[in-house]
Parts: sequence; C-alpha cells; structure tokens
Amino acid sequence: MRIVSLLPAATEICFALGLGDDLVGVSPECDYPHAVREKPIVSHALLQYDGKTSGDTSRMVGERIRSGGALYQVDESALRASGPDLILTQGLCDVCAPTLGDVEDVARRLPWTPVIESLDPHRLEDMLQDILRVGRACGIEARAVELVAALRERIDRVLERASTALAHPKTVCLEWLDPLFLGGHWVPEMVALAGGIDVLGRTGEKSRRVEPDEIVMASPDVAVLMPCGFDLNRTRDEAPVVTAARWWAKLPAARADRVWIVDGSSYFNRPGPRLVDGLEILAHVVQPELFSKPPDAAAAARVS
Repeated sequence: MRIVSLLPAATEICFALGLGDDLVGVSPECDYPHAVREKPIVSHALLQYDGKTSGDTSRMVGERIRSGGALYQVDESALRASGPDLILTQGLCDVCAPTLGDVEDVARRLPWTPVIESLDPHRLEDMLQDILRVGRACGIEARAVELVAALRERIDRVLERASTALAHPKTVCLEWLDPLFLGGHWVPEMVALAGGIDVLGRTGEKSRRVEPDEIVMASPDVAVLMPCGFDLNRTRDEAPVVTAARWWAKLPAARADRVWIVDGSSYFNRPGPRLVDGLEILAHVVQPELFSKPPDAAAAARVS
C-alpha cells in the first residue's frame, strides 16, 4: 500500500498503526514523528506564516479568503511521482490543509484512480473511528482495533478518576489569540473528561470568535492557551497578547495563577492519537489534586 497523507493528524495515525514505511508523500506540516521529515512533500502552503504574529497571520488568511484564493495547493507532479494507492485528506478546515475538493480535482487527472479518504472528526470518538477507517483501508483492521482499545483505556482512566472530583472548575480554552477564538470540536469534550466545565465552548461545534467581555463575564477558574499550529515556545512568545491585557487581570484564573500555555499543535489541534496525551495534560491542569504528575516541560507550562 502506497499512502499519501495531506494532513499531520492522518500522518500520525499512519505511524501509530505501523504504516510509516508505506507513506510515500506528506504535507509540509507533517512533523511527527521525526522519521516523517524524510518523506517527500506533495503539497505546499501558499502563504508563509513563519515569524508572523497571530494578528498578522489572521490578516493574511482573511485577505486570501476574501479574494477567493486557496491557502494550500497539491503539487500534482509530486503526487504523480509518489504513485499513491490511498490519499488521506480532510474537509474540516480550509486553513489547515488542502480540502477534499482540491484533492479530488487533482486526482481526476492522474492516470490511475487512487482511493481518497477524507477524515473530518468533530469529537474524540470521531478520531478513534478515523483510526479504524485507515486500518480498514490498509487491510490492518485488527491492528487498528488494538490501538483504539489502548487509547480508549487511557481515556477511561482519566474519566474514572476525574469523576471523583468534588469541584469542576470553569475553564476557557483559547485556540487563537488575535483575534480571540475558542477551542471547538473535541476540546470542550476533553475539558469535561478531565473534570472541568468549558464555560464557552461547545462539544462538536466549530471554533468561534469571542470577545474579551464574554470571557470576563464567563469568569473562568482555569485558562488554557493553545493556539492552532503553535508549539509551546511560540505560544509562550505570543501569550502576552492576551495575558498583558487589562481585561485579562480580571479573570479568576489569572488571579489564582491558573493560566497555562500548551503545545497546541502537538496535543490539541490535530485530531490524531496524541489528543489522548492532550487529555492527560488537561487532567493535571484542571484537577491537579487528582492528577498530580505534571506534564512534560515541553508540552505545557504555567504562566506566572
């Protein structure tokens, strides 16, 4: 099986299933595990985000969308050279990767007909089902069932312990900082599993823009900054965009020193197996008395 993955989450699923050697093409954002960096790149971003702030990135993306331009493009010649039997793509987010329609357009011009699977999860269960879908498509369903069972066991362990909590802190998760966007889709579900209450996000719904006044009114006990596509260091650099604002000091989370930054790119933004790592990180952030082991220093840090 020759596989092309056009999104990082699908690439991580492939490696978790032992399909790393079958990957013959990936996207430039596919960076985990390290071995993926040796794979041919078959798509590219049409905007350069390196070194740009949240605000600059938002303006660039907005201008491109308003003009009707694409944000990603499949490299047709590279795709032909890779000769995939299976292409993994998505339709969930226009600003994250080539969309299903774009991929189908290119695939029609190939001299053979690859199978195209679009992974579009909105909840944790959808991510687990995507693992099973990839396993079936690649003829390794039993291996996928085993991986999903192991991930479910970890999820259930968090849920079981968190269910004993005496209090459930009001929590806000920010997926973008300028402008402010709430974490959507699976993030509110992860907060609930970890023993908190996402006071503004809604499980299964898209990320949405939010104003500072709405966050202040929600009065969160815990705040987590998880900008989409940012690792921990970049999030640390960007955090003052909100944490230095006057309104931020009004939050109970800020007054109680319960503001965290996390590696959103690795553990919260990508709907792959490492969302379960993200859940375990959130469990410590939300219920530190029940989950006393702190996360790895490269994954999360308290904002002091």
